[in-house]
Amino acid sequence: MAETGAIRVLLVDDHQVVRRGLRTFLEIQDDIEVVGEASDGAEGIAATEQLRPDVVLMDVKMPGTDGIEALRKLRELANPARVLVVTSFTEQRTVVPALRAGAAGYVYKDVDPEALAGAIRSVHAGHVLLQAEVADALLSRDEGGSGQGRGTSLTEREREVLALIADGRSNREIARALVLSEKTVKTHVSNILMKLDLADRTQAALWAVRHGIGA
Repeated sequence: MAETGAIRVLLVDDHQVVRRGLRTFLEIQDDIEVVGEASDGAEGIAATEQLRPDVVLMDVKMPGTDGIEALRKLRELANPARVLVVTSFTEQRTVVPALRAGAAGYVYKDVDPEALAGAIRSVHAGHVLLQAEVADALLSRDEGGSGQGRGTSLTEREREVLALIADGRSNREIARALVLSEKTVKTHVSNILMKLDLADRTQAALWAVRHGIGA
């Protein structure tokens, strides 16, 4: 299937029955190829480096090296694989560290199978993806604070950049779209994060979606 351009997926979960179920469903998708499995974070890191998947489906709570630690390690290694967390843990104290560690998406294990396939495609396309319940939990702290009001401090150009961040665009792609230098885009991104009091691009993308900017 590799020559067909299928999305190469690695499954990382300590429960064999979960991996088997995921593989069974994903292997019937014409555009998705399961290239391997791993039973913990350490195995997942090694398999990601060896197999070079496009998307890694990663559980959070695993014995030994857990999903959060594995995410951090993959980011340190500058591995290009996009990681979609698939877990049964819904607490904000689990969601936030996963996203800050580099997860491109976060869904629950009871997600509809077709929705999971759609999530894999979306994450592979460069989007940040969360189930509605996860986004609500993560961003609820905005509701009691300045929230939307912080957005009024953004310039029109910064709002354009923010919309493209929400669409999953890299700085280079944003520069091309807006006919700017990458250095100028980096400055805009820094200003956006500072004005919105956000830690990284993932939080910026989520904030933008929540407040009707971009994707």
